[in-house]
Amino acid sequence: MSVFGIVLFLLIFGMAFWMLLFLMGFVLPFWITLGVFEKLRPKRIFEEAEEH
Repeated sequence: MSVFGIVLFLLIFGMAFWMLLFLMGFVLPFWITLGVFEKLRPKRIFEEAEEH
């Protein structure tokens, strides 16, 4: 039963490790890039007021 616990721990640790690797390698840069583009995009307050 002890071997089953060790294998289960390593399995969960492995899944968490790959999930963190995916988040740090893809999701975080993607999120930062979207935030930068959102800040750089000019606000369109006047165009929205003219459409109504």
